[in-house]
Amino acid sequence: MAKATTPKPAAKTAAKSTAKSTASAKDVAPEKIAKTQIIDAVADKTSLNKKQAGEAVAVMLEVVIEALKEGKHVGLPGLGTFSVAHTAERQGVRPGTSEKITIPAGKKVRFKVASTLKGSL
Repeated sequence: MAKATTPKPAAKTAAKSTAKSTASAKDVAPEKIAKTQIIDAVADKTSLNKKQAGEAVAVMLEVVIEALKEGKHVGLPGLGTFSVAHTAERQGVRPGTSEKITIPAGKKVRFKVASTLKGSL
């Protein structure tokens, strides 16, 4: 009888892996990498200690944010380009009440993926 019960876990595992492989990309939540993990990776791949790597990452992010605030495009070779796009005022509908509302003009940060990265994904 013990032999009859051992195949069941293997069958369940196979069914789970099949279910995962058939799920669409939207169903699977991607893993998030935190700033501390980026700092650790920079420290590991350079001669910087973690404190210096943290300062370097923080300064790089500040430079990118300041450039975007000034309306500049920020190109990161191999990654892509950040830019600020202006959005026009438009009409919308408030969910739940179906009330028509005016959505004010604003700005959004856009990101265009580098073709080299897009091709390697």
